[in-house]
Amino acid sequence: PALSLLHLAVWRCPHLGSRAEVRPMGRDSRSPSRGKRGGSRSRSRGRKDSRSPSRGGGKRKPDDYGVDTMKITDDDAAFILGKGGKTKEKIARVSEAEIELFERDLILELRGSKLQRRRAKKYAEGVMAQRTGPVTITEDYDDGDLTMLQVPQEAVGFVTGRAGNFLRTIEEEWCTLMFFCEVGGGGRQKDYEKLAIFGSVRGRRGAELKVLSAVETKVPGYYGRIKDEVISRDKGRDESGTWGTDTMTFQDDELSYALGKQGGTRKKLEKSSGAIVQYVGQTALFSGTRTERKRAKEYIKWLFDQLEGPLYVEDWDKRDDCTVVEVPGDCIGYITGARRAALGAMEEEWGVLMFFMSRKDSRGGRGGESEKLMICGPERARRGAELKVMSSVETKNPGAFTRGVREKESSERDFDTNRMLFKDDELSYALGKQGATRKKLATASGAILQYVGQVAFIAGSLKERRRCREFVTWLLAQRRGSVTIASIEGRDDATEMHIPDNCKGWVTGNRGSELRRMETETGTYMFMALDERGEERLIIFCHDAGSKSAPKGRMAAERLLDEMIQ
Repeated sequence: PALSLLHLAVWRCPHLGSRAEVRPMGRDSRSPSRGKRGGSRSRSRGRKDSRSPSRGGGKRKPDDYGVDTMKITDDDAAFILGKGGKTKEKIARVSEAEIELFERDLILELRGSKLQRRRAKKYAEGVMAQRTGPVTITEDYDDGDLTMLQVPQEAVGFVTGRAGNFLRTIEEEWCTLMFFCEVGGGGRQKDYEKLAIFGSVRGRRGAELKVLSAVETKVPGYYGRIKDEVISRDKGRDESGTWGTDTMTFQDDELSYALGKQGGTRKKLEKSSGAIVQYVGQTALFSGTRTERKRAKEYIKWLFDQLEGPLYVEDWDKRDDCTVVEVPGDCIGYITGARRAALGAMEEEWGVLMFFMSRKDSRGGRGGESEKLMICGPERARRGAELKVMSSVETKNPGAFTRGVREKESSERDFDTNRMLFKDDELSYALGKQGATRKKLATASGAILQYVGQVAFIAGSLKERRRCREFVTWLLAQRRGSVTIASIEGRDDATEMHIPDNCKGWVTGNRGSELRRMETETGTYMFMALDERGEERLIIFCHDAGSKSAPKGRMAAERLLDEMIQ
């Protein structure tokens, strides 16, 4: 059946069945909900930029930026907020608008461009209408953000999942809003139900193919009946004008290899190529720009070529999607791990594809010869994986990458790498137990931080590199006593909190254990520092301001601290 948007559609939302509790208001009737807290002990330079995660702090506002408001009921507020505020955050992400719910006045405020506000209002109305019945949608609901997919009736429950969990998982993965629909004036079509998917071209496509993969499992052969429509959908509808979908058919024994354990191989192909890679039955679909699709097909060909024997990619040094590391022969087994476990873990961590290259007539690392390890993926991910390999090789073969290396401070604004040399007694402190301190500083700064021998490699943008170096410097200074940070004025990565004297021991815990726990939980870096007057306060550092419901970022750390103090 043709998928025409001229039909009227009725929404049912399987994942908004349970009513969320609306938390009590904060200080005044025009303040958004802040939980139980009446006032804040903190001052954040970045707070005004963190109203919703889709806002994007320093971005220039569009010319048609404005504010719309919607008057809602108390029951509507519960549905808009959702459990833990997740539904509101989801609407904000998908619409790319800023959304604030003023619970005492029962007003929903929408900020953004005209299109962003229109989409946010449309999504909010769809969510609220679930309480009272189905919502009728006409063709003018499509603002270039809608995909309608017919799902066979026998697969609807399978696609929805228990209490809508499967749809929610797809929404979270692809940043979409998804509703099952009834076609027509309210009656249910016998054989099919329509699924409305709202979001960007990439998000809708990823969600659609994930649903199709599940449907094909339940109703084999369904994809074959609609494949022409699926493949041609949204062709050329991206900024590059090259968006499209290519396909490849697997033989029976190829599918399991291309899928990998728990879908791991498919996922790494997707992340490394930048294309959407999904398997529907025996067919692989690659959606993305022309370059992304080409890479995905090349990568999967290389995977299969490895089954036939040694693989060598000619002209690898002329490609912009590959990095090659020379691994000494006595380190190859250490880097690979048992049954490729170590290499697989690095691929999963950084979203890259990695394999050793050798020509058919080479000895392949035997006899102490080095071998080329090829890393495929985006620049940042490749650098992260490369530094991880270098660190491992340096552990096994000291001096392999650091002999004669000096400090480096790059002024490049875009992605680059700095180097910082540690003294003997500094490395273990900056590393932490099982690398926890290093990971914490990397997460909070937004940079890649890896220790190769006694050298810290810091990769990222100029701002990220400088921030990370500051964090490392402050960390090492704490060993000698209190650190003074006169002011955080002008910083967009810091929130300061004044902790009452009688609560400081409670907040920090035994040897800082409570602060470390909260840092790990929220992806932040926190410590007590003196200001210009010599007074002590707690500073929370993180490049991510967070939001009222997000589990990561400075606002999440602030909430945890307030709960402890209260």
